[in-house]
Amino acid sequence: MSSTDKKYYKIREVAEIIGLPPSTLRFWENRFTIIKPKRNEHGSRFYTADDIEKIKMVYFLVKEKGLKLEAAEEQIKHNHSGVSRHAAAVERLKEIRAELCGMLEAMNSLR
Repeated sequence: MSSTDKKYYKIREVAEIIGLPPSTLRFWENRFTIIKPKRNEHGSRFYTADDIEKIKMVYFLVKEKGLKLEAAEEQIKHNHSGVSRHAAAVERLKEIRAELCGMLEAMNSLR
């Protein structure tokens, strides 16, 4: 999942960034009060970088930590900044691991 630099993203783009089907994003939008993408006159969703960060927090709590939806909502309500920092740290560590694995593969291919 890379950094976001566009102003608005369509649901399919967000689904690709997060690694979830659009149906899960729609479900989470109904379930989590922090996920509120803008909509145009046709009802199409447009997500901001901030919306994507919030979805990443939900993803971390539900998919990584295995919390039930209700527990994840409570965590976000009562410890929003802590959850956000933890989710960002885990994401950064995954990026570092991917870089290191790539370096290891490159070194092994030289042998």
